[in-house]
Amino acid sequence: MLWQLISIVFPIFAIVLLGFLYARKHSPDMAAANKLNIDIFVPALVFDVLTSKTFNLVDFQSLTIAGICVVLGSAIIAWPVARFSGYQFKTFVPPMMFNNSGNLGLPLFVFAFGEKALPAAVVLFIIENTLHFSVGMKMLSSSSSLWTLFKIPILLATIAGLTVSILHFQMPALLAIPIKMLGQISIPLMLFSLGVRLIHINWQDWKIGLIGAIVSPLSGLAIAVPVGYLLDLPAQQYSLLILFGALPPAVLNFMIAERYNQQPRHVASIVMMGNLAAIIIIPLVLAFLL
Repeated sequence: MLWQLISIVFPIFAIVLLGFLYARKHSPDMAAANKLNIDIFVPALVFDVLTSKTFNLVDFQSLTIAGICVVLGSAIIAWPVARFSGYQFKTFVPPMMFNNSGNLGLPLFVFAFGEKALPAAVVLFIIENTLHFSVGMKMLSSSSSLWTLFKIPILLATIAGLTVSILHFQMPALLAIPIKMLGQISIPLMLFSLGVRLIHINWQDWKIGLIGAIVSPLSGLAIAVPVGYLLDLPAQQYSLLILFGALPPAVLNFMIAERYNQQPRHVASIVMMGNLAAIIIIPLVLAFLL
């Protein structure tokens, strides 16, 4: 089992480490690469998965409900921790809800459970992403418009992919192959970009970062384990849900906090220390699941 665990986490953390080491030496500007990933490569991956022959929306109804419960339920656990610790709700709670299902989650699910797990992984990613751009944005700014959802390439790709899937339309190979190739760029680029971002950890705010790094996986697991059991998820989906609950905060939390000037330095510490702590937490959760 030890070798199986190593074979899962090593490729992930090796690419993250490469990004970190490269960034320490060259300080690359990843803005253009990250924009390409968000606007082109990840939407291509989502569309490719949703339009594949093996994808059936009905198979993921219970997982969709469970994923929503994990994201929203984490707030119920994180809110009293924020009050007790004296942290602002808008600073501490959103990073506990919205996890790194993209940069870390997608590659982790694939390495842990194989390509056959990619449809379920994409479903969880879509849930987290949609809630982040709707509920998450409203939490930070009541004036935020839900119409902005329809300007996000990932969500547009989701709508297009689900439409094709529901209509049982077979994508011609002439289009399907280049879309698939573009999607395959996204996962390694996510990991490399995550490594680059880790050089920006702010140790000045270590306390809130450490508390967040502990509460984020614990709150997710506290919801995922009972909800997955009550919904009687298939074994693989249940394992994916538990792993989903254990993921660290998404980098997007910092970007949104910076946009709304919601203590971005504190949020950055929560995000970066949470992702650093994942080096320990994720292998422990995988060891339990395996």
